[in-house]
Amino acid sequence: MAKFELKLPKMGESVAEATLTAWLKDVGDTIEADEAVLEIATDKVDSEVPSEVEGVLIQKLFDVDAIVEVGQTIAIIETESSGSVSIEPAKAAAVPSEPDEVVQLESSITKVQDTLSTTNPVSSNDTRFYSPLVKNIAKKEGVSQSELDAIQGSGKEGRVTKNDILSYLSNKSKDTLSVVETPVASKGSVSPSMATVNPVVSRGEDEIIEMSRMGKLVSKHMTDSLQTAAHVQSFIEVDVTKIWNWRLRIKDAFKAREGQNITFTPIFLEAVAYALTLHPMLNISVQDGKIIKRKNINIGMAAALEDGNLIVPVIKNADQLNLIGMTKRVNDLAFRARTSALKPDDIQDGTYTVTNVGGFGSIMGTPIINQPQVGILALGAIRKVPAVIETSEGDFIGIRQKLFLSHSYDHRVVNGALGGQFIKTVKAYLESWDETRTL
Repeated sequence: MAKFELKLPKMGESVAEATLTAWLKDVGDTIEADEAVLEIATDKVDSEVPSEVEGVLIQKLFDVDAIVEVGQTIAIIETESSGSVSIEPAKAAAVPSEPDEVVQLESSITKVQDTLSTTNPVSSNDTRFYSPLVKNIAKKEGVSQSELDAIQGSGKEGRVTKNDILSYLSNKSKDTLSVVETPVASKGSVSPSMATVNPVVSRGEDEIIEMSRMGKLVSKHMTDSLQTAAHVQSFIEVDVTKIWNWRLRIKDAFKAREGQNITFTPIFLEAVAYALTLHPMLNISVQDGKIIKRKNINIGMAAALEDGNLIVPVIKNADQLNLIGMTKRVNDLAFRARTSALKPDDIQDGTYTVTNVGGFGSIMGTPIINQPQVGILALGAIRKVPAVIETSEGDFIGIRQKLFLSHSYDHRVVNGALGGQFIKTVKAYLESWDETRTL
């Protein structure tokens, strides 16, 4: 008999640890090769950890809710072979997200807490030294560099201690509560924003639903994004009649040859990737007063899940894909999102996001930017509408296929001219579609 060490697998470049959320097997249970043994959760996605060998679970080394580092041994499995067995941790298995149809949002989201917590990290400077513990508390609680620098330290040489920052956070919470609950008079009037907020009270007939872990992360991500970025929107209407007719003509032959459906999504993503090559200042992030211009164009496909949560699979190097490659990549990510098989790497490193609000019948929307990006484009529903058609023989009314593009962007770094030029470029690309194009 041999003993196999089941280790926490690598789950992406930026993931160093995970929380053990559930054991799927008990000590004494027989385990098949590739069978899931436990479930884990990171700040990005949830995942199952399978066994690479067949055997019997003889020891659990961590309890539920324990934090496990990548590469650490989680359990011991006894196998039929002789000697000891230890296999390098493989990449994480399937990732439960939850399903939906072709692309609409987690970052995202739970690309969420990780990207948010690293947006404005605090650091020591020439006059103040901060211990790793203090910096971690500041990072977790959203304390900015300026706030931390203003805290009066009680430690050696005025250093900020754990108690100092916890005391600051406690007082900050009390001050915030006081502002919300106490009307503030100014020249005899009360500011509406400072008015008393009544607590939410549930009644006997009301149903109380606990938010899921992912739901709480999404909620925080969306709120933080609105507090971080100065959201502005631009809208434009696009005539996609040429694309509608072209796709109708080639879709059956494409399906027969490639074994896959070609939807409108990869066509729109191709247009967005092209526009980002012409307007690279929308392919950026902002941190500490500096602009980070991204080298790669990685487009996130915002997808809404059936339970109301969100996820954003990312198409890496989208500008380097032809339409066939884009279609296959979109279909692959959409399928794995529906079947809970996305990996952590599939939702990382996005530089711009596209969301399809038209999938729910909406003609337009005002999406929230997926931090730390600076722009997100919403695709409205394609509708058959009457339109004025200009010809050399005069104008006439005709039936056209049209949709609205809604562009949300961060007005701190993207002005209205650039935000408008970007969607104008997308519009021009789509309306000049070559109806004789072959794939």
